[in-house]
Amino acid sequence: MEQKSILIIGAGIAGLSTGCYGQMNGYRTRIFEMHDSPGGLCTSWMRKGYTIDGCLHWLVGSSPNSTFHRIWEELGAVQGRRMIDHEELLRVAGPDGKAFILYCDLDRLEQHMNELAPQDALVIEELIRAARICAKYDLPVDRAPELYGVLDRGAFLLRTLPLLRLLSKWKKITIHDYAQRFSDAFLRDAFPRTFDLPGFPMASVLMVLAWMHRRCAGYPEGGSLAFSRSIEQRYLALGGEIRYRSPVARILVEQDKAVGVRLADGTEHRADVTISAADGHATIFDMLGGRYIDDKIRGYYETLPVFPPLVQVALGAARTFEGLPPTVLYPLDTPFVIGSQQHKYIGVEIINFDPTLAPTGKTLLKAIFPADYAYWRDLKQDLERYEAQKERIADQVIALLDQRYPGLAGQVEMRDVATPMTWQRCTGNWQGSMEGWLLTQKTFPPFRMSRTLPGLKDFYMAGQWVEPGGGVPTAAMSGRNVIQVLCKRDRRKFTTQTP
Repeated sequence: MEQKSILIIGAGIAGLSTGCYGQMNGYRTRIFEMHDSPGGLCTSWMRKGYTIDGCLHWLVGSSPNSTFHRIWEELGAVQGRRMIDHEELLRVAGPDGKAFILYCDLDRLEQHMNELAPQDALVIEELIRAARICAKYDLPVDRAPELYGVLDRGAFLLRTLPLLRLLSKWKKITIHDYAQRFSDAFLRDAFPRTFDLPGFPMASVLMVLAWMHRRCAGYPEGGSLAFSRSIEQRYLALGGEIRYRSPVARILVEQDKAVGVRLADGTEHRADVTISAADGHATIFDMLGGRYIDDKIRGYYETLPVFPPLVQVALGAARTFEGLPPTVLYPLDTPFVIGSQQHKYIGVEIINFDPTLAPTGKTLLKAIFPADYAYWRDLKQDLERYEAQKERIADQVIALLDQRYPGLAGQVEMRDVATPMTWQRCTGNWQGSMEGWLLTQKTFPPFRMSRTLPGLKDFYMAGQWVEPGGGVPTAAMSGRNVIQVLCKRDRRKFTTQTP
């Protein structure tokens, strides 16, 4: 069989996955990556002996309890890697020592919520019952949706009809609207802060609670870059090639057929098929000059909300934090202002559960805030003001946390501030977004954009901009799916291997 060539733009999780499955199925693949390391948004970086993680908090498919685990095994991402299952996802501190704890176990969560607000027992029971139903189901991930036939769709509906009915009901309710059903004032305020995103649907909350309850969404020890490196090594072992520091300037097109790419250094590279696993906006409007687009695709980028960019403050502290939960949100007496945004809470991740991210006896902490992209984009035009603002934010975060952990200010020996411009510089992600399209009432269940563009042959897209839902699993599945579609087109049997 002829060995066709595939050129892949981007060595994020979607690009690496595309490359791995391409190699498994007899294609000759090359990846061109703008940055100097793999993973895209799923990355980490070093500062003064600390590893600052920029992505993973928990990973769907971390255990065999999930069908997604098979994909991670095929990509070589979980073999020999310790997965850490937390007892609680996070807690929201309140007045007088009160706290709402989002336990991962549904029995514990129900008991805790009833202790906080016994008068809200019926609302709590409804929530927990719905999450239990979700925990009974595992959505199929083995086959790309485009390859489902009529019988396949019928069988899927029969298997999952109760779940689909449930999600259809709960997707119409945002987490903020649902919280108003609690009569307890503290629970009404604390509950929506657990997933504090605009328009975030309760259907998504239920799925997260279900994954946590099933213990199939643990944290991979070593963090994001170590996780991405394992997939990179799997790809290289399969015979793939990666070129780093090789940003793509243009996708080459001849007679409405993608034939390769031109890099920023002017060199051209050709292949039978071109797959962009890079930023969707950059791919469509920059690399292709907006030539292959219709009103539907244009409407996505003009109207759909994107996951907000973030400001992340990482601190390396010469102390330990035994017995503390992984994430705590504290209320602030005075709102913390960053640009045009006010933050009434500060959330701190206390990474005392992964000894690989900090030197012995020390701890990495992170505080993350939603950010205003336009503010940081404009501020970056004046580098002196930009750097001064980052320092000011770090100073304020240290001062705020020192109130909760006395003595911390004198123990901080590393500080690092990443802004939306950091993510954009390293990944090219549109508006510095962390997870592409934002899931809301209107976009749940996640819709799928076409992997192809109108009028352009031998070209496909993969990643979070064509398979919304965000996160590392969606990106990996997208790469797998696009190779399945290509195999169907080329009349090849799609096969996988597990190292």
